[in-house]
Amino acid sequence: MIDPQRRAAYLEALGIDRWMVRQPSAAPTSAPAAVSSAAPAADADAWSELKRCVAECTRCELHRSRKQTVFGVGDPKAKWMVVGEAPGADEDRQGEPFVGAAGQLLNAMLGAIELPRETVFIANILKCRPPENRDPRPEEIRECLSYLHQQIEQVAPRILLAFGRVAAQSLLGTEATLAKLRGTVHRFGPRQIPVIVTYHPAYLLRTPSDKRKAWEDLKLARQVFAELPAEA
Repeated sequence: MIDPQRRAAYLEALGIDRWMVRQPSAAPTSAPAAVSSAAPAADADAWSELKRCVAECTRCELHRSRKQTVFGVGDPKAKWMVVGEAPGADEDRQGEPFVGAAGQLLNAMLGAIELPRETVFIANILKCRPPENRDPRPEEIRECLSYLHQQIEQVAPRILLAFGRVAAQSLLGTEATLAKLRGTVHRFGPRQIPVIVTYHPAYLLRTPSDKRKAWEDLKLARQVFAELPAEA
């Protein structure tokens, strides 16, 4: 559990008044920690091999300009998985997704629903930074997406959070706008993993007026997770 003062700070970062998030029951916010898992943990050898493949990848031209690949970070047995778009300059330098100001806001967004960063797994659609932080190109997504699919298969999360238009469209195989994808429970893969779509933290830093909409998305994700059937 995140202590109340820290959670209040997270909610303040989202521009949410504390009275807005008090619930009659604490069950939804505690659900992530309460659900036990019988899902298979990521196989260590397969996980290491996937990391090696990503680190050595030359499938597209992005390998020529990267400092390093950005595989992902977090708990490889996580019940929640965050999917972003592509590494930026800070991520390219540090080799970790969602660092810098956008990473701090992501941490606040996760913390607001009782998810410390280390308890989720965080990955991007692309594992290499596009030059000048431009949007990923379709051919780059095609070459890289299989790595994310393998990560999802091995982590076996119970819910996916897609942050940003590129992440949502690539994950769901759609051209629908972010506005149309928000507020709906989508499904991914043979296991029909629920997917909730919301704004990218970098966008929210530029457009803080949409933080309240993002909060609604996070509450939806929390509700969906809380209502998932217990695993056998």
